[in-house]
Amino acid sequence: MLDISAIRAISLDLDDTLWPVWPTIARAEVALANWLRPRAPVAAALLAQAQSRAGLRELVTRARPDLLHDLSYQRQALIELALQQCNEDAALAPAAFEVFYAERNRVEFYEDALPALAQLASRYPLLALSNGNADLARVGIEHFFKASVSAFDAGVAKPDGRIFDAACRRLGLAPQQVLHVGDDAALDVLGALSAGMQAVWLNRGAEVWGHVPQPHAKVRHLGELCQALGCDDRPISP
Repeated sequence: MLDISAIRAISLDLDDTLWPVWPTIARAEVALANWLRPRAPVAAALLAQAQSRAGLRELVTRARPDLLHDLSYQRQALIELALQQCNEDAALAPAAFEVFYAERNRVEFYEDALPALAQLASRYPLLALSNGNADLARVGIEHFFKASVSAFDAGVAKPDGRIFDAACRRLGLAPQQVLHVGDDAALDVLGALSAGMQAVWLNRGAEVWGHVPQPHAKVRHLGELCQALGCDDRPISP
C-alpha cells in the first residue's frame, strides 16, 4: 500500500508509460528509410529489413558493450555500419540519425498522459527516469518536469539501482521519499523497490503480476494514479 505521506517527488518512466514506443520507432524507421533511399539506396534497403537491423545491432553491441545503455550511440553506429558495409558514404550517418531522432520524438500520447502530468506536476516535483533517449523539450513536456535522468546520464540502465540512486540525488531526496511509476514490472517496479523507493505498476494491458515483492500499488491508467494520490481535480479517462 502506498504511504502517501512519505512521497515528496515522483519519478516517471516515459516510453510505454506516457506514449506507446514501438509505433513511434516504426515511424522513425520509415522516415530514416525515406531520407536514405535517394542518398544511399543500398544501405536504405538493408536497414529496412528487421533481420538485417538485428544483425547490425549485434555487431555494434559486440564492438562497444560499454555503450549498450546509450541508445543514441547505438542507433547512429548502426546506421554508420550499414553505410560502410554497403560501400556508401558513412559521413551521412549523423544527418541520417537526426532524421530518425526527430521522428522518434514525435510521439502520440496516451489519452490520460497529459492531463495526468498536469495534475501530478501541480502537487509533486516530477523527474523523468528512462532507459530511452526521448528528449523532453522536443516531445513538448519539459515544462512538467523538474529534472530528468536517462540511462545515458547515469551510465547504466534500469533496473540497475544506480540509475534510481542518481534520480534521488538529482531530486535531493532519500529513496523512500520518491515514488517511481512505470509500465515495466522488472525494469521499473522491481528496480525501484530494490533501490528503496515506493513503486506503482502502470498495467495498461491487464497483465498478471508474477513477481515478488509486490508494487505498492497497481493502476490501469494514470488517472487512477492521480486518484490514488488525491491530486485529481477532475476524472481522467484511460
